[in-house]
Amino acid sequence: MVLLVVSWPMSGTDTGIDCANCWIEIDRAALISNVQQLKAMLDPPSRFMAVVKANAYGHGMAEVAAIALRAGADWLGVFSPGEGLALRQAGMDTPILVFGPTPAVQLRDVLRADLRVTVASMQAAKAVASAAALTGAAAIHLKVETGTNRQGLTPEEITPATRLLAESGVRVEGIYTHFADIEDTTDHSFALAQLARFRDILARFAEDGWTVSVPHTACSAATLLFPSTHFNLVRVGIALYGLWPSKETYVSAKSLGRNAIALKPVMTWKTRIAQIKAVDAGEFVGYGRTFRVTRPSCLAVLPVGYADGYDRRLSNLSHVLINGKRAPVRGRICMNLTMVDITDIPEAAVNDPVVLLGQQGEEAVTAEDLARLAGTINYEIVTRAAPHAPRVIVG
Repeated sequence: MVLLVVSWPMSGTDTGIDCANCWIEIDRAALISNVQQLKAMLDPPSRFMAVVKANAYGHGMAEVAAIALRAGADWLGVFSPGEGLALRQAGMDTPILVFGPTPAVQLRDVLRADLRVTVASMQAAKAVASAAALTGAAAIHLKVETGTNRQGLTPEEITPATRLLAESGVRVEGIYTHFADIEDTTDHSFALAQLARFRDILARFAEDGWTVSVPHTACSAATLLFPSTHFNLVRVGIALYGLWPSKETYVSAKSLGRNAIALKPVMTWKTRIAQIKAVDAGEFVGYGRTFRVTRPSCLAVLPVGYADGYDRRLSNLSHVLINGKRAPVRGRICMNLTMVDITDIPEAAVNDPVVLLGQQGEEAVTAEDLARLAGTINYEIVTRAAPHAPRVIVG
């Protein structure tokens, strides 16, 4: 066996990223195109929310939010109060809705920052009412239950919650719900039943003498498929990043004649070859000896592993791209390292860029490809990608 050991370079040549084992490239032009395509589907008074929770589905919250707003997004959506406060500190003064629960100890800071809080329970309504008595007027959104059985006020709780909030000077700006089964099926009867329940809730809300200016229901799939769900705001998450919510959503869109939609993936995940080594026929690769080479082979060692979100379930299944060619993963993916076979890419060299997710030349490794191999969904693939790696805007 011949072993070639090389030192890891301290700086890159094609991205300017120094000392990074891996990095995420964000395609500005693709993101702008997605925002503009999706917003063009809306009719007034519906507005466009760019959902940037979970670090913008792994793409980089601050970077994506800034580009999306310049491209025409009207609102931002986050899950946690901390995410919303970080966007305010970054100078973004657009409306921001916090989807998740806001702990009582954070409510004063959140309301003073003019973040829209979600009220999904009577307990949350009481906490917001108490905080608003100290901070002054606030605008909130009620999350109502229509069939997902996750967050949400029951129909019986809506009126007492609204009354309690109004008595404390809190304005119910929005009412919203979330569909349980609009992505994973081409039978949308359950989603349409939820939509009917939501309309009933809005009607009863008006009958009780309350007004709401921003009703909303539409996630990415609903935005793409059903204009009747758009109301005054759509909440676009996964489609913002150029990914279809599911193959069923794609099929449904085509059957509805949405053939002009051309979502463009925004993320490319890269690393570099850290080491190249030759191994003899019959030798094993990696922990557990799960792969054995059957010919004299050349391996590239990549400084990325499951600690970076490159899923261990991809072991011996996935490919990476080097010089526009596919290199199969060999052996188990380690915590911080992955081995790939470059026997058929003889020109590969240390420090060459490697695409873990994205396109290089005519070849591509998609989030859907990796999701299928790992037994999960494209959402999880991109959201977990290299959380501590730098995000670089390109294009």
